Amino acid sequence: MPDYVIHLEALEVSMGLGIHPEERAAPQRVRIDVAMTCRYPDVPEDRIDAVVDYDFLREGIHALVRSRHFELQEVLCEQVAALAMRDPRVIQVRVRSAKQDIYPDARVGCEVVRILTNMQQ
Repeated sequence: MPDYVIHLEALEVSMGLGIHPEERAAPQRVRIDVAMTCRYPDVPEDRIDAVVDYDFLREGIHALVRSRHFELQEVLCEQVAALAMRDPRVIQVRVRSAKQDIYPDARVGCEVVRILTNMQQ
């Protein structure tokens, strides 16, 4: 069975994220990167319905970040990973978030990796 990695990179959202008063006062820019390892029974045909369509992920992330204020990047990354893993063809997901404007000389972020275990397959 072939595996393919689908990337959604540099998705920039404006969202409530953080524990500090200044982070709670206004939305901030956050970059989200996702890599989904997808397993198909065979080499996919040249049709979108034969593969995992990344539109669901992009739209789902936008809905997620509009739905609430997140205290922690870890929780944001976990929820994005859970969203990606809803498609049973996704066997692994790597999610990275980064606050873009906290420091003038660095970005601060989090990364999680979730792998479908054999018992879940």
